[in-house]
Amino acid sequence: MEFWFDHIGQIWWASLSRETSRYAVFAVATWALLSIVLRVPLRERKIREDSPAASQLLIEFVVSIRSIALFATVALAQSLMSRVGAYPLTHVALQWGALWFWPSLVLMIIGHDAYYYWTHRAMHDPRLFKAVHSRHHRSQNPSPFTAYSFDLSEAALMASFVILWPFIVPTTWEVVSLFILHQIVKNTLAHCGYELMPATTSGRPLLDWFTTTTHHDLHHADSGSNFGLYFTWWDRWMGTENPDYHAAFARAAARKPRAWPMNARPLLAPARARGPN
Repeated sequence: MEFWFDHIGQIWWASLSRETSRYAVFAVATWALLSIVLRVPLRERKIREDSPAASQLLIEFVVSIRSIALFATVALAQSLMSRVGAYPLTHVALQWGALWFWPSLVLMIIGHDAYYYWTHRAMHDPRLFKAVHSRHHRSQNPSPFTAYSFDLSEAALMASFVILWPFIVPTTWEVVSLFILHQIVKNTLAHCGYELMPATTSGRPLLDWFTTTTHHDLHHADSGSNFGLYFTWWDRWMGTENPDYHAAFARAAARKPRAWPMNARPLLAPARARGPN
């Protein structure tokens, strides 16, 4: 333990470097692949006619590094807590063996989806929006770099799930690491600006229980709807799915020119942003 404390700065820097590299590589790769390499083949799948300005991309990237620095600090604290025995359920998960590995990952994703939905709705309460969530919504036309463009308070709220979950559910650190990777991938694709989900012959999403890029893009256009992250379940159960969602998805997935939905409302000001009913 003494050796660990002597090298705490190195451990923090290694965590920051790892998380920054993982996020930056995937965000840059997603942006380059969709906006440059596949720009022509995917032009009909572009959700909005205009693209985010270069200045927006730069600001989002810098703010994301700030969020990742907070995540690295949280990871360091969690590592220390683990070393002093604060997470006994991680040992239980190891004892349950390989059969528990994938179910525990699925359970963590489902748990995070519920956590995100309700904290996200709470952040849209006018009393919290400006202090907690307004930075993210400055990106009215999102990009892959929007994924971690958070106020520090929102970044802390997002990191809290990873701290709390292993306290209450037997989960190995390998599963936690895979969950974080899944979250980065899904969050980046949700903001990528291109609809990648295949459509059925009727124009609906092939896997309609998963959120799509269009689903979250509508949230950036109308911040009073579409609060879900991975699944559409909570928005449908609670009546917060944008009524134009399936029509907007059909337009984004259609192989013909189309414009952004005429009835999509601009970003709501914090004072008007809708919170929990």
